[in-house]
Amino acid sequence: MKVIILGDGGHSRVIQEMIFMNEEYEIVAILDDKYKQGFQTLGIIHAPISYLVKLLRKDTKVVVAIGDNQIRKKVVQSLHLLPENYLSVIHPSAVVSPSSTIGFGTVVMPNAVINAKAEVGNHCIINTGAIIEHDNWIDNFTHISPNATLTGNVTVGEGVHIGSSATIIPGKHIGNWSVVGAGSTVIEHIPAYSKAVGSPTRIIQRILSK
Repeated sequence: MKVIILGDGGHSRVIQEMIFMNEEYEIVAILDDKYKQGFQTLGIIHAPISYLVKLLRKDTKVVVAIGDNQIRKKVVQSLHLLPENYLSVIHPSAVVSPSSTIGFGTVVMPNAVINAKAEVGNHCIINTGAIIEHDNWIDNFTHISPNATLTGNVTVGEGVHIGSSATIIPGKHIGNWSVVGAGSTVIEHIPAYSKAVGSPTRIIQRILSK
């Protein structure tokens, strides 16, 4: 399968390596608007994102490899592609329950765990060593950072960013587009558009609606 990657920053480089490891995939293009014109290196096209319309074929899938949740959503909305046009990338060291579901365009990094009946939406990032326990529900465009732990029955709204090594106790809800700081412990529901830090967490800032 041919793969086009959108974005060429640090997050993208991790995804590129994951795809190179899989012999079933071939990266044909890396598109980023930092490139003002197209060129080719080692058989891979580098060009602005606008080149996608020239390159997309029936046998080609797209990965939006952009770490910022809001920018990732804007890019996806601008493309007007079908969900089936997007590739989900799962590192071979990740443990993914067969009863879980993973949406289109989502990336699951090395040593992540997604347990029984967990549901992960579209265009999410489940980063290195993150744990998504049983019966979690994670909405689209969310980023679960390295070594974060979401215990059982946690629900996470759209666009949420859970910081590295944060822990969410069972049954809690994190509202849309909220941020949980690195190392935090969430023992209460977090409302939408909030920034929460500490152990236990306290809300320190309201975030402007997206």
